[in-house]
Amino acid sequence: QAQAQARLRLESDLRAAIDRNELTLHYQPIRSTADQEVLCVEALIRWLHPELGVIMPDRFIHVAEETGLINPIGDWVLCEACRQAQAWCDAGLPPITMAVNVAPVQFRQAGFVEVVAGALATSGLDANRLELELTERTVMHDADINLGTLSALHRMGVDLSLDDFGTGYSSLAYLKRFPVGKLKIDRSFVADLETDPDDWAIASTIVSMGRSLRMTVLAEGVEKPEQLALLRKMGCDMAQGYHFSRPTSAEGMADML
Repeated sequence: QAQAQARLRLESDLRAAIDRNELTLHYQPIRSTADQEVLCVEALIRWLHPELGVIMPDRFIHVAEETGLINPIGDWVLCEACRQAQAWCDAGLPPITMAVNVAPVQFRQAGFVEVVAGALATSGLDANRLELELTERTVMHDADINLGTLSALHRMGVDLSLDDFGTGYSSLAYLKRFPVGKLKIDRSFVADLETDPDDWAIASTIVSMGRSLRMTVLAEGVEKPEQLALLRKMGCDMAQGYHFSRPTSAEGMADML
């Protein structure tokens, strides 16, 4: 009963969170494995609850997806991330690519391409400085239908990346057709990279496949210098994780840039 009441309260509070400006974005740098230059920034949502404090997305995103709130929340994240990227540029900081996660329900909503176009137009951000991250499960569900949406975004100039790669059921036949420019190696293959030969084999295979398909490869969840050294050796292009930086506020990210 307590769990049910907590869930109902969370849902009720979440419905008002956007209007109350309780949602905020933190940012994590994505760096080159070669020289550790910041090449991209990933936007990560946080909920600043007035009573419960900071709530991480793993506690409320599934509620948002089940209740249909993920669309307005996802649209807000997209608009705010674009606005912030352009604000950094206007402040004289180096132009940076902003990566935004897209939920499956959000991606499949009618008019998603128009939502993206609207966020770019409102913020003034160039389309080639926005990267949308989609999980392979999202892309492979109704793959033929999704190909049209992905192609429309690609024609607009938006970069596309495949998140959590290696954990779903990607068809290589579709992978070569999708206009995806980046593969993200899931953190589950990076956590024990320096001790587990199977994880090393999977990660290096993804890197080799990505390079053969002329894609950029990014490893997430990098927490140790040994992991970074191995990724650099196998030819992985980019990395992100606590080894470099925890997600930080817009101000903290501006200082880093």
